[in-house]
Amino acid sequence: MKLRTFLTATAAASALLTLGLPAAHAQNYKSEYRMSLVVGTAFPWGKGGEIWANKVKEKTNGRINIKLYPGVSLIQGDQTREFSALRQGVIDMAVGSTINWSPQVKQLNLFSLPFLMPDYAAVDALTQGEVGKEIFKTLEKAGVVPLAWGENGYRELTNSKHAVKTPADMKGLKIRVVGSPLFVDTFTALGANPTQMSWADAQPAFASGAVDGQENPMSIFTAAKLQNVGQKYLTMWGYVADPLVFVVNKDVWNSWTPEDREHVRQAAIEAGKEEIAIARKGMIEPGQPLLKDIEGMGVTVTRLSPAERDAFVQATRAVYNKWKPTIGTPLVDMAEKAIASRKQ
Repeated sequence: MKLRTFLTATAAASALLTLGLPAAHAQNYKSEYRMSLVVGTAFPWGKGGEIWANKVKEKTNGRINIKLYPGVSLIQGDQTREFSALRQGVIDMAVGSTINWSPQVKQLNLFSLPFLMPDYAAVDALTQGEVGKEIFKTLEKAGVVPLAWGENGYRELTNSKHAVKTPADMKGLKIRVVGSPLFVDTFTALGANPTQMSWADAQPAFASGAVDGQENPMSIFTAAKLQNVGQKYLTMWGYVADPLVFVVNKDVWNSWTPEDREHVRQAAIEAGKEEIAIARKGMIEPGQPLLKDIEGMGVTVTRLSPAERDAFVQATRAVYNKWKPTIGTPLVDMAEKAIASRKQ
């Protein structure tokens, strides 16, 4: 009996080594890892998570299997709790929004400073440069392992009432915003009535007319078919962009072999690049074909002139200045310098 047990154990260990996984580490691996996402795979954001999961499975020969949990379902749909749950181990990994995590990591509010990033080159100058490295160091200190950047995109304004061309047009509009004090300050400064609610609650509120409008990337607008819930007026103002971060819980990360960690990191970097390309599709090509598609749905698209956009910049400047020291003046200065010297 003892001999049989020994032979069985030896065979199992040999099988693990054949798979490239040391027996000492095998016991630490879960049969399945939980990835949190705010939206599903119909959206570029969710697609990025799916691509990452598939690449990880392929690169690790199936040693690391990941299940997606869209709608932040692991935490009852409360996207502002995602970062805390990730640190606590309720979530193993996530592709998360810098906006949703900014209440816990104040430096992430950098990307939500109104009108900081005027174009995609400015976004890239931050995420792919020294600012991005500093943010990753901050996230590591906060208790997670950041691996790569993705992108939700520029958040444009829509509403059901009328075209918005000036700050005065915002007066009294009830706008759904995420649970970030900076967003509340920005929309309050513009004379709107910001209302915090989850994305799951927001869509029925648009349909019923309880909320007038929202701000989100165009990929979210089209995937969620917001034109069908009264969002008939779109203003392209590019006031903030929303980078995404591919992260892993620290304990989960430490449970993997160094080789598998590198596989997961490379998978995240590749998935991030692919996800960014998907998120920008239709917006960076000549004529912005995605906007033409949206106009074809009966939506009135307002494109601001530089002077019209500057009126919004000036109306929110006090908010920008108020939040700069909270985020960290040296970090904001570094970001401003990187944007000023970006390659167009």
